[in-house]
Amino acid sequence: ARTRAERRVSSIALGRYFRGLARQPAPGVGASRALDSSSLDALDQIGPLLPRLARRAIRSFLSSGVLLSEELPNAPRAPVFVTLRKPDGSLRGCIGSLNAVEPDVAPETERSAVLAATRDPRFEPVRLDEIDGLSIDVSVLLPRQSITDARQLDPARFGVVVSDAHGRQGLLLPGVPGIDDPLLQVELARRKAGVAPGAEVVLSRFEVRKFPA
Repeated sequence: ARTRAERRVSSIALGRYFRGLARQPAPGVGASRALDSSSLDALDQIGPLLPRLARRAIRSFLSSGVLLSEELPNAPRAPVFVTLRKPDGSLRGCIGSLNAVEPDVAPETERSAVLAATRDPRFEPVRLDEIDGLSIDVSVLLPRQSITDARQLDPARFGVVVSDAHGRQGLLLPGVPGIDDPLLQVELARRKAGVAPGAEVVLSRFEVRKFPA
């Protein structure tokens, strides 16, 4: 059976809540399965539900301030990005994390969805009357692989993470429209991280399981 925890919080408490999640291990992590080859089948079965959970989480928060956190049986634990788009295909919000902070991909999706709708600094917060018109893509990140050269990238297949010696990191998801050159993909990730041109960086790549709605 599904379990649900609902938290009614002020906007100030919401900020403290999300900052705390970034610092603390997720409760109940030991009971969840890590995302590996044995759990991909489970992810593929659960995945089509994730955009629905994302939309419901956004609606719940915008309408009543309730943060949903729903764990699913046998769901793997993995980082998630949620991308919101307008009916014309333009971006409306996209937020996620490189490392999972919730027990499994269901509450991870709900958390990222609310952040994408309310905390993306590029956009005004999503309005309640916009929700039904938004398309929602949930990208579950598979384990990262270290690489030594941008030629090992394929922007249609792999996302990229750029890291420098000061701990700055920039990420680009795979399949971003208009980005089909690995060197451009790396350059844009460097800019997102705030890494100076020419500075030494470490590259890693990752694939995603993408679930649209």
